[in-house]
Amino acid sequence: MEQRIKFHRGEQKKFLNQVIINLNCVSLRGVLQFGFNIPYSTIKNYYLERRLMPKNLFKNLCHIAKINSNKLNIKFIEGNWGQIKGGKIRKRK
Repeated sequence: MEQRIKFHRGEQKKFLNQVIINLNCVSLRGVLQFGFNIPYSTIKNYYLERRLMPKNLFKNLCHIAKINSNKLNIKFIEGNWGQIKGGKIRKRK
């Protein structure tokens, strides 16, 4: 599983707004023209902070928008952080 990036509340949206400004795009949809192979609905979910951004997408956005990722206050989370462990312990009667 790949790592995810966790921002503080509201910071992921600010990061994507900064990417839009640095790339001189009109909107969030304009970022996709730079060769990102993800659906618009997915990047919109990242913008609305419904999903955590994958590490490789984050690194690519930082590289293309010339943003220093070391200055951002982020946490790296393992890809399986929200999974439920398979199987349940059953009680025998």
